[in-house]
Amino acid sequence: MTSLIDIQKQIAELQKQAEEIKAQEFNKTVQEIKDKMAAFDITLADLQGGKIRLRKAVTGKTGKTGTPAPIKYRGPNGETWTGRGLMPRWLAAFVALGKSKESFAV
Repeated sequence: MTSLIDIQKQIAELQKQAEEIKAQEFNKTVQEIKDKMAAFDITLADLQGGKIRLRKAVTGKTGKTGTPAPIKYRGPNGETWTGRGLMPRWLAAFVALGKSKESFAV
C-alpha cells in the first residue's frame, strides 16, 4: 500500500519533471509561433483582440443582419433577457428562491 507521503513525493518529482520539460520546449515553441505569425502576417494587435482579417473573404458572410430579439423578461433592477440561451444569473437566483420566471415576463 502506498502512503500519502509517498504519493506527495511522487507528485513533487513529477511536477519537477514537468517544469524541466516545459523549460526545454519553451524556446522551440516560441520559435514555431513566431514562424507561423510571419507566415500568416499576424501582428500582436491581431492577438490582442484586433479585428480578424479576411473573415468576409473566407466565409462570404457580411455579419449579422436583422433586428435584435425582443426582450421577454425584465428584472427588478432593469436586467433584461430575451429568453434565448442560458438563463441569466439574476433570473436563476429568483427561480431558485421559488419565484416563477413568468413573473418577470414583460
